[in-house]
Amino acid sequence: MTTKIISSSVIMSPRKRPLVPVSSRRKTADDYFPFNFLPVECQLHVFSFLSEVDKCSCALVCLSWSCIIRSWKLWRVADYSRRGVFHLGQEGLLVSNREFERWKSWVHHYTHHLISRRASLLTLKASFDLGDRYNKWSELLSHLLDNVHCRDLSHLDLNWTFTLLEPLDLRVHSSSSSHQDSITKMDQLTSFQDLLTKLTHSCPRISKMRLHFDWSDVSVSLLTQFQQLRVLELKYFWVFKGVTPSTLQTLTKSLPNLKSLTLHILVPMRSLGISYTLESQSLEFLDVSPSRGLVFSCLKLPALRELQAKKIVLSITLDRRTRLRIQSRWPCLYHVLREGTPNLQALNNERLLPTWREESYGELSAILEQSCYCVQHLDSWLW
Repeated sequence: MTTKIISSSVIMSPRKRPLVPVSSRRKTADDYFPFNFLPVECQLHVFSFLSEVDKCSCALVCLSWSCIIRSWKLWRVADYSRRGVFHLGQEGLLVSNREFERWKSWVHHYTHHLISRRASLLTLKASFDLGDRYNKWSELLSHLLDNVHCRDLSHLDLNWTFTLLEPLDLRVHSSSSSHQDSITKMDQLTSFQDLLTKLTHSCPRISKMRLHFDWSDVSVSLLTQFQQLRVLELKYFWVFKGVTPSTLQTLTKSLPNLKSLTLHILVPMRSLGISYTLESQSLEFLDVSPSRGLVFSCLKLPALRELQAKKIVLSITLDRRTRLRIQSRWPCLYHVLREGTPNLQALNNERLLPTWREESYGELSAILEQSCYCVQHLDSWLW
């Protein structure tokens, strides 16, 4: 009788298979997602979640992806504050002339890229000194708007008074005297108004706007032409430029769809004692906390639900008699709100009680002491 000895390595369970390195496996058709077989609109929707840098990387994968990436539907944002390898912090960051030149080159290449893609912009974010005659940032933005589709532009975030990454020595040289500073301000203002005029014709559907504002009659007239505005934030341009009560009231009355308004207004010392009236049928959110010396005598805001207001010390030395004479002209904010904001629900992030109009209470009084300029709520905001 012959006994056959079979190696244990040959005898295997039918459920066990030899291990094969992952790199040597052949991928079957089931391992691939048929992305290229998706409808073009679906592919565009997937690519729309990528950043500009990632889109450019995808364009190098294959010819079909390259063609899709070139679609104008994927280039909806012109963001000059997103610089890829350029990492910026706050305004006034010290940089060298070499870094500034590199950034300038990137700006021009980025602009050419958006134009070559026939971008259809929904958002434009930029920070350029439009009064810079050497670098001609105003012409660059105008060239961009003339060569892309911007009829549907809905979001504008523009700082036209300051150029990011500009070397400090250039800024010091350009503002070496008060006379030169005045000329620069006028150049900035003229270029801003020219650009705003172009935007009124090219981008009438802007609904969200954040920019520095000069409060001149020309600029106010141009701004009121954006009838689709829903969110508006106006920042300082020239701190010595006063804002007349009629100008502010005209602006708010002329924007029928405005829902949110943030104001950065510094009332100059010569205008102390002036109070303002705001009137809007649509305004629901108002933030005047960045402002200084902005006092309301009347509010006609039936839709207002939330107000942000803060009393900021001006550090102006006046005798007590003069201070009381100025503050006695202003009504208490509590009475102004009670009469002109029937739907107000929150003040300085604090939820108001349903009975706040009938009588004040401790928490509300504490809020008013921080936001009301009248004599009743402390008279120490002027020193």
